[in-house]
Amino acid sequence: MRVDLASFVGSVALANPVMTASGTAGYGTELSAYGPLGSLGAHVVKSLSAEPWPGNPAPRVTESDANMVNSVGLSGPGIESWLENELPGLADAGATVVVSIWGRSVEAFGKAASMLRGVGRPVVAVEVNVSCPNVEDRSRMFAHHPTATAEAVQASECGLPRWVKLSPNVADICEIAGAALGAGAEALTLVNTVLAMVVDPERRSAVLGAGGGGMSGPALRPVALRAIAECRTAFPDAGIVGVGGVGSGRHAAELMVAGADAVQVGTATFRDPRAPWQVLSGLEHWCGTQRVGAVRELVGSMHG
Repeated sequence: MRVDLASFVGSVALANPVMTASGTAGYGTELSAYGPLGSLGAHVVKSLSAEPWPGNPAPRVTESDANMVNSVGLSGPGIESWLENELPGLADAGATVVVSIWGRSVEAFGKAASMLRGVGRPVVAVEVNVSCPNVEDRSRMFAHHPTATAEAVQASECGLPRWVKLSPNVADICEIAGAALGAGAEALTLVNTVLAMVVDPERRSAVLGAGGGGMSGPALRPVALRAIAECRTAFPDAGIVGVGGVGSGRHAAELMVAGADAVQVGTATFRDPRAPWQVLSGLEHWCGTQRVGAVRELVGSMHG
């Protein structure tokens, strides 16, 4: 059975609904040895700031059972370097690109976005990662407050569709999502990592160099499912990208049935770099076995 994989996130048309997740697939063509980047719905690059940023002290990544906890700290080369050194290779690989941006102030978000103005294809959207410290608000995350989220989204206007990546570490994610959409976001990326910590009891210390970090992996999927379902009910016309614990085609179907238009594959890629392509083929196979002719039929179908 042929399955129509064509998908839409807001105004952005994608060949299929499977993407990489920011922070898990590098800045450029790092994964190209494991599969054709052009065959994925989109390649979401690791979050970039306007200026180079060193990130947190090592160690930055550790395991917790089947999950991962990281405190990488959004290290990166800066947008100018990325445009010069990484984007051309992605274009040559035929990738559809979503650029994730971050900043520690509203001004920093605006500067990062301004550097992408007029960049054109293969970049099709900007993912505004508001799950980062806000130095203007005593280092509280932008994503923990609706006003701060709205200000960051507004500042990130650069002529490209804006997706906003939200944190699940809030009492009411719909309140934050509504602020983001009201500020001009076309889509919500749900969700970023859950605040977590891993402790070494023999050493009586935290394992990660920064102490705490963010947990991703299979345990995050139920958290993402609830956020997606709540936001789909609250905002039926919004674009939604689901991310969290996706490691198979059936997992992707779960997030889409809950309300996601597309999904991102993240932590599974560290276990097997072929994971995004495996999820894509698995989703197509699952749809065939379930007599689903088009993946768009799945989106929000649990809501009737």
